[in-house]
Amino acid sequence: MIPHGGGAVPYHWGRYRGLAQDLKRPPLRDLLLNNVFFDTCVYHLPGIELLTKVIPIENILFASEMVGAVKGIDPETGHHFDDTKRYIDAVSWLSEQDRRKILRATRFAFTAG
Repeated sequence: MIPHGGGAVPYHWGRYRGLAQDLKRPPLRDLLLNNVFFDTCVYHLPGIELLTKVIPIENILFASEMVGAVKGIDPETGHHFDDTKRYIDAVSWLSEQDRRKILRATRFAFTAG
């Protein structure tokens, strides 16, 4: 599990694919994506959109720190920054089936304390 949408991974996916190719490794989809997952703790819609464009839906798991590291309300939207479900709901090209796949991880509950 790579938290926070994989960090820089979605931005550098092409680079990683090229490195794997140069090293004569299998394609990343075959090499990594059987057991690597990315969570949705990304605090803005453009980040979630990038994640869903680059990473296969099957490798994205729902997560939210509601209310966690960023406790404030975004003055541009009026919502908590870390209310990540609303970003998933706002991705226009996701089908309902894709949304269900991402949200399937909600059966796993993690609590602090």
